Amino acid sequence: MNAIGMIETNSIPAGIEAGDAMLKSANVELVSAMAVCAGKYIVMVSGDVAAVKSAVADGKPVAGNFLVDDIVIPNVEDQVITAIAACSEVGDMAALGIVETYSLASAVICADAAVKAADVSLIEIRLGRGLGGKAFFTMNGDVAAVKAAVEAASIEGEEHGMMANTVVIPSPHKDIYKALY
Repeated sequence: MNAIGMIETNSIPAGIEAGDAMLKSANVELVSAMAVCAGKYIVMVSGDVAAVKSAVADGKPVAGNFLVDDIVIPNVEDQVITAIAACSEVGDMAALGIVETYSLASAVICADAAVKAADVSLIEIRLGRGLGGKAFFTMNGDVAAVKAAVEAASIEGEEHGMMANTVVIPSPHKDIYKALY
């Protein structure tokens, strides 16, 4: 796997149908397909870049007016997949960065931009479960790196028009870290 693609819809039936079209159109593997808060549905696939681009391109017209967002990330950082699965190990308690987006797909692409921009470790990418259709991700590292990563994520999110809020906490209380994992 060197690329991931994702479609997010605001209709569960449309999301399932778009996912079916994605999987039938190209040699990709299903990473995740699920209903999330606020009646959204996400489908994430992986594979080589051309196949993932083709799958997302073929799924978008099937989603039609129910399409909320879509992404293709070539050369996705390994941390992104681990953080989506909430399997990241949290090392030293360092500065904490939190980025919140209005779309789930935007959170994934913003997290990828963040880890490519600075030496940070993703803790988790939370995709719309119990969040009213929003998503967020958390990361840690030294203060300068976290600030740079949050800035890169913000730029990416603003390009999609889906940024909600960001914060950098230079020295978070240890109980805040415990609450995150």
